[in-house]
Amino acid sequence: MIAFTANCLYTPLECVEQPLLLVEDRVIVECGSRTSRPIPHDARVVDFGDGILAPGFVDIHIHGGAGQDVMQADSSGLAAVEQLLFKHGVTSYFPTTVTAPLDQTWSALDRLANAIESASRDDDSRTDRAQPLGIHLEGPFLSHVRRGVHPPEDLLLPTLPTFDRFWQAARGHIRFMTIAPELEGAREVIADAARRGVCVSLGHSDADLNSTRAAVAAGARHATHTFNAMRPLDHRAPGIIGEVLTDSRLSADIVVDGIHLDPAIVELFLKAKGPDAAVLITDAMSATGMPDGRYRLGTIEVEVKDGRCLADGKLAGSVLTLDRAVRNVMQFAHWDLQQALRLATLNPARVAGLANRGKLEAGAEADFVVLSPRGEVRNTIIRGELTEAASRHRG
Repeated sequence: MIAFTANCLYTPLECVEQPLLLVEDRVIVECGSRTSRPIPHDARVVDFGDGILAPGFVDIHIHGGAGQDVMQADSSGLAAVEQLLFKHGVTSYFPTTVTAPLDQTWSALDRLANAIESASRDDDSRTDRAQPLGIHLEGPFLSHVRRGVHPPEDLLLPTLPTFDRFWQAARGHIRFMTIAPELEGAREVIADAARRGVCVSLGHSDADLNSTRAAVAAGARHATHTFNAMRPLDHRAPGIIGEVLTDSRLSADIVVDGIHLDPAIVELFLKAKGPDAAVLITDAMSATGMPDGRYRLGTIEVEVKDGRCLADGKLAGSVLTLDRAVRNVMQFAHWDLQQALRLATLNPARVAGLANRGKLEAGAEADFVVLSPRGEVRNTIIRGELTEAASRHRG
């Protein structure tokens, strides 16, 4: 048994002063305070001094990093992405596709399914890498009008046979799907995907209010990078954004990098969705963690300069990290660290259906981060295992 201690701990719903986090066999067995019970005499003690313990971050929308694109990377390339995520506090992630020719998408889904299954089998040795838990299918069921940089020649109308082909290629590992609800056939595919346990997310859409409401009735329950690649909000025709901001059945995510959204819009979004339904994503691409230059987003070439990722003058993902997104929420919306952490931990875990992640409590996976009071990542712990770097920097 290992006893982890620090200055405080965010569950994230509660703050525990002088915490005692007991871990055995990769699972949290107790989460409490040292003021209410002694440290077990047979436990190995790891003290993180004035640090803050919080659940490991969960990124439900990420295309790559460290020079690697998840649709093209081999196992070593994905390992590089996962090690970069680990450095920024991410312990679980959902590799995200981008619209491409069907044969390339099928191949990518097969490779990502291999990675997910391999990570599940070999989890004892993966203590310095974020774990892929499922696939986010972004495209090809997107609006031509709001496609962003997704190649128009590869966009498709949603059909049950096409979705089933994706499902089979991914061997059932699709956990999220972004779809434009106004497309012909969308409601049937939304209902089918929801029945299979997929979190259907509305995005890259020019939908009006009625089409959006029909999609929610069919089983959609989330929204992808709200405001971006969506019909703008109109006070007489509120459209998809009007429904996303006001429907309590929908959770929704945003990219808080100071580029995708003005800080005032971040504050508006958080007031509308509140602490229960707002989620942070990175939408990060292969250039994350790399110098300025030209990089790939699926089949798309992207120019990256000063944090802005552009293809043909349009935003093409980001170089945001999730820890930075948390700190940006603190700055833009004036939330404290505990409030902001929920958007990168408990909320995305709930949206993804992860009952044992995103929180620190007995029975949960021992995946957590050690933060400074300002939200900088000092250490990342997966399955309760200290890496050599974490051992050097504790206390």
